[in-house]
Amino acid sequence: MKRLRIFLGALTACGPATAGFAVDLDGRYAAYDPVPGIEGTLKSEGSDTLANLMALWSEGYLSKYPKVRMEIAGTESADAPPALIRGKAQFGPMARAMTSAERDSFEEKFGYKPTQLRVALETLAVFVNKENPLTCLSFGQIDEIFSRSHLRGGKNAASWGDLGVKGEWATQPITAYGPPSRDSASSYFREVTMLDGDIKDSVKTQPNPWKLVQAIAADKYAIGYTRIGYRGKGVKALQLDAGDGKCVDATQANAYSGAYPVSRFLYLYVDRAPGKPLDPLRGEFLRYVLSSEGQADTSKDGFFPMPFIFAREELGKIGG
Repeated sequence: MKRLRIFLGALTACGPATAGFAVDLDGRYAAYDPVPGIEGTLKSEGSDTLANLMALWSEGYLSKYPKVRMEIAGTESADAPPALIRGKAQFGPMARAMTSAERDSFEEKFGYKPTQLRVALETLAVFVNKENPLTCLSFGQIDEIFSRSHLRGGKNAASWGDLGVKGEWATQPITAYGPPSRDSASSYFREVTMLDGDIKDSVKTQPNPWKLVQAIAADKYAIGYTRIGYRGKGVKALQLDAGDGKCVDATQANAYSGAYPVSRFLYLYVDRAPGKPLDPLRGEFLRYVLSSEGQADTSKDGFFPMPFIFAREELGKIGG
């Protein structure tokens, strides 16, 4: 996988990935209150899903502490545990929870488990052109559109008529878009909606989510999936039915309640010995991440902020 490396010593601009993505940030989040004497170098290695968000957080942190230098390597979640174990990185961002084998490897080295912190909520949506008459898709239909394995038992959907759309749409071919197959979001979406089946060769790969959404806006018969925060003009997000007959919108409230079926926590892992506080350099970064400023940054990269009650639990893990 391509290795994305971002160095933050002098402040590095990190352009927002999405525009007009409004979220509600719980008023109980506290503003970050800087402390004196923070300086040093921090390294982060892990999921590329979190690389840009880590850069946004680092920008904010460095604005408080100009003597801090930050290096961010974005590859894949599996790289985070060995980077922590070998001391190559102080933070291990992951788009999934560590496996038991990964936790065991860490414990074998240090004698205790790594500390897991939930830091953002990723919600994936299926977008269609705003003129599309569909309002809801089942997981079975998603499997028919995007997968060649059809592990949900359906048939291939090549035209909009195969999905029950009538009139002029019935004979029009479906133009499907998705992230690269090794992209973490693509892997997660495929696992949940297609039972981890293989993606069709006909699905157009677009690594830039904003361009993916723009392509759908420009093509009346297109469909694709990416993070909900990339919603823009000319497209709409479909409701999803996980198989129980309930069509659910990709809203913040539904993601928080678990009603929307394609949402997941994103994590930062750190090495913290039981009963011992984190050093101020790492600890203050994590407190920034879980502050009102840090959680406001999540929407700039298309995520939802953490529900406050969970963020409060995470702060407790670092003594915040």
